[in-house]
Amino acid sequence: MWPTAEPDLFVRDDESRNDPQLLLEMWNNPDRRLIAVYKGHVDVHPAGRFHVNDSLVLGTVDGVPWFAVRTRTDNTQELRAVADDLDALERSAALTAVALDNWHRAHTHCPLCGSTTEAARGGWVRRCLADGSEHFPRTDPAVIVLVVDDQQRALLGRRSIWPEGWYSTLAGFVEPGETFEQAVVREVLEEADVQVPVDRVEYRATQPWPFPCSIMIAFTAHTHAQTSVPDGQEIAETIWVSREEFQEAALAGRLRIPPRISVAHRLIADWFGEPIPHTWSR
Repeated sequence: MWPTAEPDLFVRDDESRNDPQLLLEMWNNPDRRLIAVYKGHVDVHPAGRFHVNDSLVLGTVDGVPWFAVRTRTDNTQELRAVADDLDALERSAALTAVALDNWHRAHTHCPLCGSTTEAARGGWVRRCLADGSEHFPRTDPAVIVLVVDDQQRALLGRRSIWPEGWYSTLAGFVEPGETFEQAVVREVLEEADVQVPVDRVEYRATQPWPFPCSIMIAFTAHTHAQTSVPDGQEIAETIWVSREEFQEAALAGRLRIPPRISVAHRLIADWFGEPIPHTWSR
């Protein structure tokens, strides 16, 4: 089973979000777990005194309430840097906490009238103080795809902002009116000038990606062998690699792929056919 297709570990109970007394009881539970979250950084064992009004309820696991507190501590670290060191519960909680915190930071004012909003319902709503309208967290869908040609070569790209040797799969946001598969076809053509038949796009998995507020819909796409030309703006370089070329470049340190937290890593590992050593990731 793909890691991104595992059952949710958390009970995300809407009733607890809407009941202030129940929220307070959960907060006062001596077994509660807290995660501190601040601008994409987390601390899974924060120390200090916190208040329920500054918290986001994440849910419960086996009856134990989990909260995120929106504050920086001495031990907050960037989530992508520490995700591999977290256990499954901590990772799931951290991903949710970062996504919610990012949403709150970006939605301090009402999109209808421009007035100030405040957090409500355990942090899962922002309510306008002027017109009373309620606004809910949004997630932006983005497709991510590993393209494989009829010679079993994988297409990898290097973003313009990345150092030499850093490669990944191709990805991009879904536009209005598109299906996910159509977005894959468009993004691959735009970024790599490679044509992919829409009926050769195969869904694999999804992954929450709160950087800042996306969900990645992962695909493998198959096409015929062809030349790739990067767009020269977002993508600086594209390469077709066989499994042997991929292994040789990774062993020599000329190629690094995303860390194991990323579904891009899993797409590449699935094509490669065996677990990828940690040293091949950045």
